[in-house]
Amino acid sequence: MSLKFFDKLSQNFIELLNDKDDYNVIIEIENKEKLFTAHSNILKYRSPYFRKELKIFSQMKIILRPLLSQMYLLKFLMLFSRIVNLENVETRFIFDLMLGANEFELMELTIKLETYLIDTKASWLKTYFSRVYRTIFNENNFKNLENYCNDIIAKHPNIIIDSLDFISLPVSALVSLLKRDDLQMEENVETRFIFDLMLGANEFELMELTIKLETYLIDTKASWLKTYFSRVYRTIFNENNFKNLENYCNDIIAKHPNIIIDSLDFISLPVSALVSLLKRDDLQMEEVKIWEYVIKWGISQNPTLPTNLEEWSKENFLTLKTTLQPCLSLIRYFHISNIEIFDKIRPYKKLLDKQLWLDINQHLVAPDRPVISTILPARSILLKELPPRNEEPFSTIISEEHVAEISSWIDRKTTTYSMANIPYRFEIILSGFKDGFAPQTFWDICHGNTKTVVVIKVKGTDEILGGYNPLAWDNTYPDPPSIGKWMKTKDSFIFSLKNGNIQNSIISRVKSTQFAIANVSKSSQNKIGPHFGDFVLKSKKSDFTLDDVSYYDIESYCYEKSIRTSSSAYFSIVDYEVFKIVGKS
Repeated sequence: MSLKFFDKLSQNFIELLNDKDDYNVIIEIENKEKLFTAHSNILKYRSPYFRKELKIFSQMKIILRPLLSQMYLLKFLMLFSRIVNLENVETRFIFDLMLGANEFELMELTIKLETYLIDTKASWLKTYFSRVYRTIFNENNFKNLENYCNDIIAKHPNIIIDSLDFISLPVSALVSLLKRDDLQMEENVETRFIFDLMLGANEFELMELTIKLETYLIDTKASWLKTYFSRVYRTIFNENNFKNLENYCNDIIAKHPNIIIDSLDFISLPVSALVSLLKRDDLQMEEVKIWEYVIKWGISQNPTLPTNLEEWSKENFLTLKTTLQPCLSLIRYFHISNIEIFDKIRPYKKLLDKQLWLDINQHLVAPDRPVISTILPARSILLKELPPRNEEPFSTIISEEHVAEISSWIDRKTTTYSMANIPYRFEIILSGFKDGFAPQTFWDICHGNTKTVVVIKVKGTDEILGGYNPLAWDNTYPDPPSIGKWMKTKDSFIFSLKNGNIQNSIISRVKSTQFAIANVSKSSQNKIGPHFGDFVLKSKKSDFTLDDVSYYDIESYCYEKSIRTSSSAYFSIVDYEVFKIVGKS
């Protein structure tokens, strides 16, 4: 037979707490406002915190603590009792008790109180949500409450984002929130918010948060960055403290310089952005074109300069030279042709140092003679030709057999070209996989390009659909009341290519020539991409892969026949590419 006396033993311990005899620990609250006596054996075995504090002492140990609330004093009485009754205790007291238990490493009590709050005090937690959220992440030891709060914020993000406490959140809270796949904010709104938050963190010199947000944007929001590229690029150089984003953007511009150079934002770029770009050896642009854009940028910074170069005074040239001083030494003058030197550089020779101009002229007539000026290496311009078979494929969607077939359709041939006789090069100018799937990216990159082929891979099927546009894509049409402009041509067509279970290709030539191609207005370019009458890529989320609102009208009002057998007009894509068609010389 076993006799158990746990209740009596527990009561004896409570009496011991009130016993002023034989204590060997004094807990001294700030400036001796309060003194509490205790027994080391009880403290050590109830709290790892006190076990460390009391590890080495002789007869009497004095523990100094900052000013504690009455809650903490009562807490110590409760901790050593066997039963803790929370029924008639205020919720604020329970929350503070949980914090105190955590501080003194009483993990069993901490977890029980945390669970109790979640299970029974949801209303109080929501009423004081901002304080609770900030506190649990400052302490960083309340995973259950952290998940509970993040579940609420994922559904109602403005609870914390619009509160005054938002800017005081620790980094760990923000990172925890951004990791949520179910965060209920529109993609563009959410990403714009993260970008602005990064700028704010940088302004207040919160470098850890700044770097984390910068990395997060690059790793997970590439499509948004490319969609709003001009704004992003200009902003990061104005702030001049985002090296990762700077390198990311410059890698894109080096391959596609027209993204920024042909945009309205080009003339508003800070000089640091221009210098950063000019330093790139892999900038994919002819050197004389680079020179022309540098001159254009410099003149735009000085609007009082005469429009007629023949009217320029010595002071006018000096003004422009001063503006362009950081840029002039980065131009690769010795890799510009004789004619281009004469036509493009010579009119602005007063911008150059005398020795440099002498060396340029000497190099033109005696290129093997040494010069005093520094000769920068030529830029590494990539050749945009179909690679050899043993290299990376020129496309992730179509094959060279498809190229032969499309080329035959362009030339209206009744038989398909052989692989050896294809008269065109398909130069890829946009890859969804590499450049992103935002509709605006299409208009930014493809603007001004004629004779282009768009190909898409439909999600969930073997379908490869596409269209040929002999005209120029144009992103300059104004906002409503206009929604853009229909372009008339008799040479466009749409198609479906044989692939997988699809045994035969289909070509459908335009029949309503006045509705062959649509160049949409600026306000619609964030939702609508290439538009071939019956066939259009669309997205409400600014990403063709994230929704299924791309559209093909199987009634075929604009083109001769249907290129799809699916009964559904709407679809999503997994990838798309745009090629410029160039005749082989």
